[in-house]
Amino acid sequence: MSYVDGFITPVATAARERFAEHARVAAAIVREHGAHRVVDTWGEDVPAGERNDIAGAVRLGNDETPSFGWIEFADRAARDAFGEAIVTDERLAALGLPPFDVSRMILGGFEVIVDTGRGAAPGFVDGYVLPVPLTRRADYVALAEAASPVFLDHGALRHVEAWGDDLPAGETVDFRRAALAQEDETVVFSWVEWPDRATRDRATPLVMADERMANLPTPLPFDSKRMIYGGFAILNDK
Repeated sequence: MSYVDGFITPVATAARERFAEHARVAAAIVREHGAHRVVDTWGEDVPAGERNDIAGAVRLGNDETPSFGWIEFADRAARDAFGEAIVTDERLAALGLPPFDVSRMILGGFEVIVDTGRGAAPGFVDGYVLPVPLTRRADYVALAEAASPVFLDHGALRHVEAWGDDLPAGETVDFRRAALAQEDETVVFSWVEWPDRATRDRATPLVMADERMANLPTPLPFDSKRMIYGGFAILNDK
């Protein structure tokens, strides 16, 4: 089963180009240690939520923009080996201080449970983080598999859902806090890849109006009121 490390990072808006360059250099190093793919993005359409949202997840400042990113691995073992190797790679330290507040970056490890589509490199991504009861994994997979064709039929390139199984607690922010997850829940990290924002913007109302979405199993196997999400432009995809 493939595996991803997922991240949400608060970045100074004025440091976009510096962040992109830092990400490109770091991605090359990360791939040398077994990663298949490294993606970094820049928030463009990140709505405020009533209870929780992407901005609150990383305590975003008024002069900051969120980045939704991930690293893909063949499996959990490859990811764990990467984790052991990367901490001793002096090239990362040589990059200097990253252009973001590390203490407010949230990160975690996720087992991929749905992965549909493939194709050209995306230009835009919809990212989601949501709490799901541990006992509803099979129900959630069934729901995601039923929804995937709808996204793909309306122009999406790829749809991925990943189940949190290594979610470290942070001092002030982390994935469980971001999704207001309860003790009997884990966190799902998910994204939909699009060719560009224009395609995504055209497709969104069509996806919502598609009769297949209305026929999805109910009630949903998660609390949609605690799902956080946003739209992000691709900065780095290696």
